[in-house]
Amino acid sequence: MTTLPLKNVPGPDGQRPLDGVLVADFSRVLAGPLCTMTLADLGARVIKVERPGTGDDTRSWGPPWSATGATYFESVNRNKESVCLDLTDPQDLALGRELALRADVLVENFKPGGLERLGLGYAELSVENPGLVYASISGFGAAGGREIPGYDFIVQALGGLMSITGEADGSPYKAGVALVDVLTAKDATVAVLAALRAREHTGRGSHVEVNLLSSLQGALANQGQAYLGAGTVPGRMGNAHPSIVPYQLLECGDGPLAVACGNDGQFARLAQELGAPELSSDPRFATNSARVEHREILIPLLERLLAAAPSREWQQRLTRVGVPAGRVAGIDEGIDYAQSLGLEPTIVVHDVQGNDVGRQIRHPATWNPPLAPRTQAPPSLGEHTEHVVAWLREGRNVDVDGLASLELP
Repeated sequence: MTTLPLKNVPGPDGQRPLDGVLVADFSRVLAGPLCTMTLADLGARVIKVERPGTGDDTRSWGPPWSATGATYFESVNRNKESVCLDLTDPQDLALGRELALRADVLVENFKPGGLERLGLGYAELSVENPGLVYASISGFGAAGGREIPGYDFIVQALGGLMSITGEADGSPYKAGVALVDVLTAKDATVAVLAALRAREHTGRGSHVEVNLLSSLQGALANQGQAYLGAGTVPGRMGNAHPSIVPYQLLECGDGPLAVACGNDGQFARLAQELGAPELSSDPRFATNSARVEHREILIPLLERLLAAAPSREWQQRLTRVGVPAGRVAGIDEGIDYAQSLGLEPTIVVHDVQGNDVGRQIRHPATWNPPLAPRTQAPPSLGEHTEHVVAWLREGRNVDVDGLASLELP
C-alpha cells in the first residue's frame, strides 16, 4: 500500500526501486541522514526537515569545506529537499505533521520521546496514516538508555569496540570513521525496506527502532561470539587476528604490507614466493591452528624475508600467486584503485541548473539491468521550503489553530 499515490510519483529519471515512496526525514548528523540518503539513492523522494537558521548540525562541521559547504554534511544528504520548519511554532508544527501524514516513511533521531511530545509519535500518526513506516534511531534505546546522549565515539567506548582496537600495549582507539553511525544507518535502512515489504501484505506500517549500541554489538561478529560462546573476552591485538595467522601488517623493505592467509594453501604459496617453502611443512606452521599458537615465532621469520623487497613489489608478486596482500593506501589511493578496477566508485552531482558541483562516493550497489544514479547535489538550507510548504498547504489535514495549545519543549 502506498499512502500517497498521487503526489509522490516517479520522477523524470525513470523507474527505480523506491520511486513513489515519500520519506519525511526528521533526522540529523549521520546515522539518520545516511539512512535517508540511501533511500533517496534508490528512488524515494526525501524531504529533510531542518531548523531555521542553523539546519542540520553538520552544516557547520568543518573544515574541510567544499565550494558549496561542509563536506561532512554533503557526504550524507544528496538527493534530498530541504525545508526549514520550527517545530516549536504551531503553524510550522502543523506543516511537519502534514508531511508525516502524507509520508510512507518517517525517519527520526530525536531524543526518545521528543517527537511524541510534539504530537509526531508513531502511535498518534498511525491512527491517520496506518501505512506509515516509522523508524526511530537512538544511541542506547528508548528504555534504560533514553537519557544517554547517542554519540558514536561514546558508543565505541561503552560497547567494547575500542577495547579491541589499537596495539596490545597501547591505548584504545576509535575507528577512523564514525563506524557505529554508519552501521546503524545500514541497519535502519534494512529495517525500513523490510517494513515496506511487509506493508504490501498487511496494508499497515510499523514502528522500527534501531540504536547505536545494538548495531555495534550486532557487528562484533566473531569477537562478540568469542565471549558468548567460549567465555573469552577479546583484547587489543593491533592489526593481528585472534584466530588467523598471518592476517596482519607485515614489515617489508620500505613499510608495511597487509597479508591475509585465510587457509593453509595460501600460506604454502606465501612461503614458496618468499623463498622458504619449508615453512609450510614445519609442524609449527603447517596448519592455521599451529600458526596461531606459534605466531610469535613465525611473524619475525616472515618479516625478515619480506625485508628483501618493497611493499609494492611484494603486493604484485603475492597477488599473482593468489595470496591476498595490499599496501596501506591513503583514501585518495583507495578511490583511484577502485577506479582502476572498473568499479566506478564516484558520481558527479549537479545543482538545480544542471551544473557539475563535485564528486561523491556513489551508493555501493550496482544493478543489472543498470540503474541510473540520482545526482542531485545536497540542498542548501531551506532550498525547497517555499515549494514544499505550498504543496503541504494543499488539502491540509491539520488544524493549525488546534495545535496552539500543545505543550512544546
